[in-house]
Amino acid sequence: MKLLVITVTTVAALLSMGHAAAADEGKATFDKVCAVCHAKGLMGAPKLGDKSMWEPLIKKGGAALTASVIAGKGVMAPRAGVASLSDADIKAAVDYMINQVK
Repeated sequence: MKLLVITVTTVAALLSMGHAAAADEGKATFDKVCAVCHAKGLMGAPKLGDKSMWEPLIKKGGAALTASVIAGKGVMAPRAGVASLSDADIKAAVDYMINQVK
């Protein structure tokens, strides 16, 4: 029983570390790429933390938002203009931006 508790605790700790790492990566991608427009809401970009702008987008779901970044939307070029961004980088940045209004 004691071994089971230790195992479950270890797995939970590792999973939470992975979540924290993804959040850090999302913020880093946001700071390097997305903040150019989303920090100030330039060119119609939903401003980071602006609940009224983000709520209708969040209702579409994170996967749809990630797909729109990958494909490009409006004046935003595909992959936010950075071809080297991986799908995982984009997803992490989208998740970071969504979490700023929750």
